[in-house]
Amino acid sequence: MRKISICGLAVFATVLLCACVISMAEAQPPVGGVLPDFKLSMPGFADKRYLGISGFGSFGIPEINAKLVIIEIFSMYCPFCQREAPNVNQLYEKIQQDPGLRDAIKIIGIGVGNSPYEVDVFKKRYNVPFPLFADGDYSIHKKIGEVRTPYFIGVKISPDGSHQIVYSKLGGFEGADQFLVTMRRLSGL
Repeated sequence: MRKISICGLAVFATVLLCACVISMAEAQPPVGGVLPDFKLSMPGFADKRYLGISGFGSFGIPEINAKLVIIEIFSMYCPFCQREAPNVNQLYEKIQQDPGLRDAIKIIGIGVGNSPYEVDVFKKRYNVPFPLFADGDYSIHKKIGEVRTPYFIGVKISPDGSHQIVYSKLGGFEGADQFLVTMRRLSGL
């Protein structure tokens, strides 16, 4: 009788674990879907100018004046994010050097579980040239499915402010050139 109980418990635990993994996979931002509604704190003047936003308080991703926004979900404590920082910086530089893309594609980072101080440390240590935002209480992280880091989301923004996720993937990318080609293809730029 005890063997049956242990076997039944093992089967139940396996089913529960599989359900959790499937649930987590479904909760990630789906390609073709829209971002959950969340707001970011209004950045300083230079970052506002880069993003093409104005005002005070907070803003949403669809308010960014771009055709495509690339969001990096990172943590300053993530060794993979640290290793990926030079690639993302190189992607930013390639976009900025191309007059046809400079205003069309913007990059931001969201530091999950990171305070503004921790985000600032990451920004300075890795010379990150684009805006980074803190998500110290994990509220944004929860809304986007508690993805692992680094996680990249490409959001195509229409002139009417509607938006669609065109890229949603865990892990870094092999090179800025290839990633930029992929983002342009998926967004139609």
